[in-house]
Amino acid sequence: MQLPVDVAGGHRKPPGRVEGQVRGVEETPAEGGECRSIAPQLSAATKALEMAGFELVASGLTFGMEHPREAAADGYAIDEVQRMVMKSTGGPRYEGN
Repeated sequence: MQLPVDVAGGHRKPPGRVEGQVRGVEETPAEGGECRSIAPQLSAATKALEMAGFELVASGLTFGMEHPREAAADGYAIDEVQRMVMKSTGGPRYEGN
């Protein structure tokens, strides 16, 4: 399912944060910075990436719930999406109803 631009396009800021954090990880050693400052940058990049993913998935789920026929026609019926989310998060296997 392709999300409309107005739904997916609102998620540009979190990936930008990820990019900035990763750039900091790359530049710190190159600029003579201390290696111990990389750990917090990696942690921040990981958190920013998780948040970007959660925001995008939440938007996709909301769109799918609001447009169930379109989502199902594209192969994203709600039970299939639930399985994908549970699998990607390492959660328990979803058996559906």
